[in-house]
Parts: sequence; C-alpha cells; structure tokens
Amino acid sequence: MLVYNVNDLFMYLFLYSAKIHFYFEIPTNDELIFRYLYIVKIRSHAISAAKRRYNNMKKRMLSIMGALLLCSAVLSQDRKVENRPYVDLRQFHFGVLVGTHLQDIEMLNVGPQLIEQEDGTYVERLISCDQDRWDPGFNVGVLGELRLNTNFQFRIAPAMYFGNRHITFINHSDERMPEEHQDMKTAYISSALDLIFAAPRFNNHRPYVMAGLNPMINLSGKDNAYLKLKRYDMFVEVGVGCDFYLPFFKLRPELKFLYSLTNSLDLDHVNHLKNRDMIMYTNSVSKTRTKLIVLTFHFE
Repeated sequence: MLVYNVNDLFMYLFLYSAKIHFYFEIPTNDELIFRYLYIVKIRSHAISAAKRRYNNMKKRMLSIMGALLLCSAVLSQDRKVENRPYVDLRQFHFGVLVGTHLQDIEMLNVGPQLIEQEDGTYVERLISCDQDRWDPGFNVGVLGELRLNTNFQFRIAPAMYFGNRHITFINHSDERMPEEHQDMKTAYISSALDLIFAAPRFNNHRPYVMAGLNPMINLSGKDNAYLKLKRYDMFVEVGVGCDFYLPFFKLRPELKFLYSLTNSLDLDHVNHLKNRDMIMYTNSVSKTRTKLIVLTFHFE
C-alpha cells in the first residue's frame, strides 16, 4: 500500500478542490497523480536551490567587483611630478643624519648577598637596581649608501650617541629603605651596517624596512661610580622608514630599535673601587643589556 505524508494529502485535496490543471495532463490514477506531485515538488526545490546559488554568486561577484574597484581607485591616484626622479639610480652617495633617542638598560639583580664587614663578619644585604626614568639624548653622524639593485641598498652610518641613564639603588635590608642614585652619562661612537629593502617609489615617497648590526665604542665611565659599562658593545637593530623626495634633497625619517647582544656590564669594575661601602651596590647587578629607541632624520 502506498503511504503518503500529510503535506501530500493537503496538496492532493487542494488540487482536486480547486481543479488546478498542470501544463501536462493529470492522469486519473491516484498513484500517478502523487508521482507527478512529487516531480513538481522536486522541481520547485531545485529551482529554489538554483535561486539561492545565483544570489550567493551574485553577492560574491559584487564583493569581488567592489574590491577591484577599490584597488583600482587606489592605484589610479593622480601621478604627480616627481622631484629628483633619478636620485635612486646613483651607485653610491653620501648624506648626513641627526636625531634623538631614548636609552634603557635591562639589569639582572642578584638578590640577597653577603657583605664582609671591617671586623671580618658577614651580613646579608638585599639591594635592587633599576633605571627609573627615560632621558632623551641626541645623535649625529654621516652615511654612505651603496645601491645593490632596484630594491636593496647597503648602508654604513658612522655616528655618535650622547645620552644619560638615571640609575636608582634601593636598600631593602634597611627599614627606611634608603636610596642611592647614579647619573650614568654615555657617549658612544658607532658604525651601523644596515641592509635596506625599499618598496617601489610612488610619486615622491618610498617606504622601506631595514636591519643590521651596530658595533659601538663606549667613551664614558667613571672609576668611582657604582656601575660601569664595558668599552665595546654590539647591537642588533631593526627599523622602518620612508624616503621623501623634496625639490633639492631627499629626506628620510627612520625609527629603529637597538638591542645589545652582549653583557655590557664591566664586572671587573668592583675591584677598582676605593670606597668599600659602594661594593654591595656594585655587586647587586650581574648582567646588563642596553636598549635604544632611535628616531633619525637622514638628509641625502
């Protein structure tokens, strides 16, 4: 016996009551009538699915067309007259640089330490050390840049960095927690070796990224200070910048970050201290890493 669902029965009753005829002849046999009804239903579902696929495809095509129009609008910006259009074709050129920077220093504190007193006894002291503020400095130098190909350049930039670090020592072993301070003035001679990757020039600007190594010589340091840094240090540096082509020269603002690759603390400094009361402050730190944030303006 053929089993029908409720929807088919209602459709069957509706067709018989309204006497609706299809574009084909409806047979008189009930089983064939329901077979045709199923065919009509399947066709209607297929048409609905096709409409949904068409609407989805239309939405996707409109989205793609909108994205293409947006890209074309960006790419079709009006070209301007280029200043110094052949300046990047030079095989080698020079320039000067000036900028400002912030110096920071990471310190590894040793924690509690035993200090020998004048009578030969030992006492435990806990000293913490940290740079408590950022003091701006300035840097000046020259540069020479070699063109490798259309996108890559190699740059050497000898420069000098002048700055200051404010160091604070806190004696946690004393209930009053007294503080000692040191102004660590720094003067570095550096010679950065950088590889630059630049995007294609558009109108009068050209962005780029850079990375390289920067060896430095520390010209500062006092023998009677709490902490003293090593004479030589090596930094890795990464940054971003943009070339602006002006009528008479090229201006290049650049922001880069420098991080020391070695322990910059002079561990032998404690052996040259004349004041024994300074030893517990000097020994409170076992390792330091120097960091710089540099904003430089190159004139080429």
